[in-house]
Amino acid sequence: MSSSFLDHVRGSWRILVKEVAAFGMVGAVGFVIDLALFNFFFEDGQIVAKSISTTVATAVTYVGNRNLSFSHRARSKLGREAGYFFLINLVALLVALVIIGIFSYPLHFKHHVLVMNVVNLFTIGLGTIFRFWAYKRFVFLHPDRVAAGLPDRDPNDPNDAEADGEDPETVLSAG
Repeated sequence: MSSSFLDHVRGSWRILVKEVAAFGMVGAVGFVIDLALFNFFFEDGQIVAKSISTTVATAVTYVGNRNLSFSHRARSKLGREAGYFFLINLVALLVALVIIGIFSYPLHFKHHVLVMNVVNLFTIGLGTIFRFWAYKRFVFLHPDRVAAGLPDRDPNDPNDAEADGEDPETVLSAG
């Protein structure tokens, strides 16, 4: 094996470990916010409670993920980044609401605090896996993708060409 390949693997591994660790720290803050607000608003209904808790946790984790977890990645337009971030979190919230709704109504666990908290924990875990992948893919882009002017496309894929000719304004982060 060539040393440049091994250097690339070591460098990629270090970056991934940094991202996962920082994502975990930011996520822990979001997790506490989500659980606390979910339980605080529990009596208002679990759909309402989850909507409030996720919305607040999303706002807090956007700042943390942008400035800690993925601070070394390229920066594209703030509106684009925030739009994708909140859209991804909306998708995760909708999936969580469907799961919570199933346990609350057809399965009749609406007033079972322990069961609904376990369900909430499950939806947080499922959403976390989805969010980590989606943030890396759509929100906090690799500098090569932004430098190529293709923030939503893969520059290494010849079939993934810029369709609309848009040239987004981009600023690379110094880290």
